[in-house]
Amino acid sequence: RTIGDRIGEAKASGNLGNTLKILGQFDEAVVCCQRHLDISQEQGDKVGEARALYNIGNVYHAKGKHLLWNVAQDPDSLPQEVKETLQKASEYYERNLSLVKELGDRAAQGRAYGNLGNTQYLLGNFSEAIAFHKERLAIAKEFGDKAAERRAYSNLGNAHIFLGRFDISAEYYKKTLQLSRQLKDQAVEAQACYSLGNTCTLLQDYERAIEYHLKHLVIAQELGDR
Repeated sequence: RTIGDRIGEAKASGNLGNTLKILGQFDEAVVCCQRHLDISQEQGDKVGEARALYNIGNVYHAKGKHLLWNVAQDPDSLPQEVKETLQKASEYYERNLSLVKELGDRAAQGRAYGNLGNTQYLLGNFSEAIAFHKERLAIAKEFGDKAAERRAYSNLGNAHIFLGRFDISAEYYKKTLQLSRQLKDQAVEAQACYSLGNTCTLLQDYERAIEYHLKHLVIAQELGDR
């Protein structure tokens, strides 16, 4: 501020906002991120503007998740404050998405789609979540980003469970499992086995369910995860 560096001030405000978000001070975080947005718009800095929109979405997303932990999770009866907070997150991600499309930034589009999928999932809008996660998946494949691809499969599996499409969920979880093994991520492999075990139970394929739950158990023991 002293040297009149507006872009520098904007970036510093954004960094403050992200740090306050991690500290759980969501309302203060929004103020700082909003400052980042205002200065970026005033300076015609489209990249900064996109980043600020994404960061504000992140703050509301984190706040919504934080509020959700304190209530019984039932998508049919989300408290109004949770709903409004997650809807705000979604709106900012949508604004970010349209701007990064304009800028032609595919990687940023992938991040926006993934987060939109996650917020819609938390809101109980499972069909919308699936549409966003499919977009996320396509961009992850485009970039050869195996970790993002794995997350997209997992998220697609979760959303299909709530629509009662257990067979489709199982297919997505199997892909999650394959990728977690490729990535040599045992914790994620265990999680995929757990999800597959539960899905097989829903499909009444109890033999297969037992196999997956035993695999989950073995990895949990190997990792010493009580």
